[in-house]
Amino acid sequence: MKAIGIVARPDLADAAELLRELAQWLLAHGIEVWLEEKTAALADGALPPGCHRATGPEVGAASDALVVLGGDGTLLRASRLLKKPAPVLGVNFGALGFLTEITLPELYETLDGLLNGTYRAEERRLLRAVVTRGSEERAAAEVLNDVVVTKASLARIIELDVSVDGVFVSAFRADGLIVSSPTGSTAYNLAAGGPIVHPALGAMVLTPISPHMLTNRPLVIGDEGMVEVRLRRVREGDVHVSFDGQGGLPLLGTDVVRVTRSDRTLRLVKAPGRDYFEVLRTKLKWGER
Repeated sequence: MKAIGIVARPDLADAAELLRELAQWLLAHGIEVWLEEKTAALADGALPPGCHRATGPEVGAASDALVVLGGDGTLLRASRLLKKPAPVLGVNFGALGFLTEITLPELYETLDGLLNGTYRAEERRLLRAVVTRGSEERAAAEVLNDVVVTKASLARIIELDVSVDGVFVSAFRADGLIVSSPTGSTAYNLAAGGPIVHPALGAMVLTPISPHMLTNRPLVIGDEGMVEVRLRRVREGDVHVSFDGQGGLPLLGTDVVRVTRSDRTLRLVKAPGRDYFEVLRTKLKWGER
């Protein structure tokens, strides 16, 4: 491993001292250090000599691994910078942190494992979403968590036709629909009443958001299929699609959203000695009085 990139939440002023210390530690171990420009600015000009400052895509292209400082939203944004397989180490500065599970006291022990090749990691499946309008592709994105089709803030309930591999599933009258990966099952899907799905499973979860019919329940399907979402009687500006909450576009009545499993995965570095169920117990406070 020759180069490691560092990406932090842009407003994370508390990370300034850690950035300087982390960069010095990596340089002392013979590792090139690449920092996203906004991340470097947090250190207030006190980074050690030899650090590279670059745009996010340039950091992603140059790095053999990424260290992400922040919460799960920061990790989702950073994961979009990578165009090649590379481990991602998420350090939790957020409030919950299902993805950024490594704590500050665990950082350097985990980095030691990363450099000597003894680290543990999970391959997290990504989803691919394509929005078409007629024969034209309007947008495409790869997501770690979810694709969400939802109403605009002042719109009424929307109606969606959902099919899997061309077979009609149901028409949903709801505030929207979440198509989630197993990783994303603990994100918006969980808040909307969807199930927690172990990240090793090849699955997608279809969860209606505040459905008009109480009999509309979340549905778990295999990720080898294609989910197709079509709109019914929609007015311009009423419905949007979002990708991991990081971007999206308004939909028109003729638009079709198709979601499949991506060929890419994200290699998420695990904290030493901690398993997935311990993360759930800790984050969701299971068993506490």
